[in-house]
Amino acid sequence: MLSVRNITEIFRSFGRGAARLSLFLCALVLVTACQSTPGGPIPYATQEMAPPDRPTAPTIGADYRITTGDKLAVTVYRVEDLSREYRVDMAGNLAMPLIGNVQVVGRTADDVRGEIARRLSERYLRNPDVTVAVTESTNNNVTVEGGVRRPGQFPLTGQTSLLQAVALAGGIDPENGNDRRVAIFRRVSGQRMAAAFDLRSIRSGTMEDPEIYRGDIVVVQSNSRRGLFQDILSALPLIALFRPF
Repeated sequence: MLSVRNITEIFRSFGRGAARLSLFLCALVLVTACQSTPGGPIPYATQEMAPPDRPTAPTIGADYRITTGDKLAVTVYRVEDLSREYRVDMAGNLAMPLIGNVQVVGRTADDVRGEIARRLSERYLRNPDVTVAVTESTNNNVTVEGGVRRPGQFPLTGQTSLLQAVALAGGIDPENGNDRRVAIFRRVSGQRMAAAFDLRSIRSGTMEDPEIYRGDIVVVQSNSRRGLFQDILSALPLIALFRPF
């Protein structure tokens, strides 16, 4: 850390040259910024991030893979109690009468139709006539990676902040995560953008808790987990708060 005496002596050594003085002041600002940045040399967002591009609605074709939050219309011929719309829960299941939970995430509608028909035919109906159609696709997941307890994809069911998104993943891993180095990656104006946040500052009210949008990727710095986003998080330059990569 530079003392007042050190600064005075360096100042005198520059003399009265305006150009030399300007260079010195710029260097001093950069040194001070590096020493005062919490959590290391990454850019911290101090203003609201731009919202992402409007996502394109997924095409619901025969090869569409079901995800959490989707709504499926199940029709069992001549069985009205089973024939209705079902919402895929956060565990990836459809909860149906008689046969219980049916795991549907990652499967096509035809796969699910065959599974439901098979289970019904085992105990309840002979040659059941079943149809399954995806009537609503939310495609609204946020991905949380790095130093959290349960990294993965999570559905957004309403307005969600960064703190809430991290909570969906079980919170910061106390042995592996750094809550002072958390990045949001999103696509804005056709470019993939990134900004970093300090969760301690957000909790204390000195930094805004940004809104998370579907398609965002949240990465908490990890001491052990490596990957592309971890490398980018560590390499984000000091000179920008929010920039493309």
